[in-house]
Amino acid sequence: MLAAGPALAGDPVVVSSKIDTEGAVLGQMILQALDRAGIPVENRLQLGGTSIVRQAIQAGEIDLYPEYTGNAAFFHGQADRDIWKDAARAYQQAARLDREAHNLIWLAPAKANNTWAMSVRGDLARAHNLNTLEDLARYINDGGDFTFAASAEFVESASALPAFQEAYGFRLRADQLLVLSGGNTAATLRAAALNDNGVNGAMTYGTDGGLNALDLKVMEDTLCVQPVYQPAPVVRADVLAAYPEIRDVLDPIFESLDLETLQRLNGQVAVNGVPADRVARDYLESLTRN
Repeated sequence: MLAAGPALAGDPVVVSSKIDTEGAVLGQMILQALDRAGIPVENRLQLGGTSIVRQAIQAGEIDLYPEYTGNAAFFHGQADRDIWKDAARAYQQAARLDREAHNLIWLAPAKANNTWAMSVRGDLARAHNLNTLEDLARYINDGGDFTFAASAEFVESASALPAFQEAYGFRLRADQLLVLSGGNTAATLRAAALNDNGVNGAMTYGTDGGLNALDLKVMEDTLCVQPVYQPAPVVRADVLAAYPEIRDVLDPIFESLDLETLQRLNGQVAVNGVPADRVARDYLESLTRN
């Protein structure tokens, strides 16, 4: 791909996103919000996976897309640093590295964290007042009935279940694990929701769309074991210079997106089949009414 020239006022802002459900929802929010603000836009949403979208913005083929702070650790070869486990420091580091290396600007992030998580059935959480991984560890260590569905990667990767167990001081026996092939959280969510083989906990991502619909609750990672993955718009600096109002339009929208809100919006698409453009439109209209 060839690098594009400097953006000029009047040129459309090429808005893109990743191919997943959340990418579609966030991309539509960006696209529609800019259009409502009178900024010309071009729709290149759901372009592909992370590497494809990242290459496209660096080459100037797209101008703006939502990215996750934790991914900057991999973009810049810093995945082994603890800085990525602190939300504020991770955002500042991502913004600094991308500005210096690629002249890309990170706008305000959402409050939601779409990282690897341990979730439990809602009835279990309510019955035993489980809100954090510390609560879950106490429940397990007190002999509570618990069976957890996860991928082999989550169970075996040193940065996933073993890291949670070490940090919070609990241990799941082999007979407390239902290991499923692949890494699709839809399968683990379903196993917990249906109580398959006594499963009442599941590997998920923080903003999985099925969490609310299936009555599963994310256990808060109070010790910040996992890197933080806050979504935020990333825009080419020359495009932001041509349209400085982009920041004023998008910052309040992303600042309004907490974990429960993104779970609900993703669920409308993933579970209820509502088109992402309609979900985004309805949410933007709700912000204007409040």
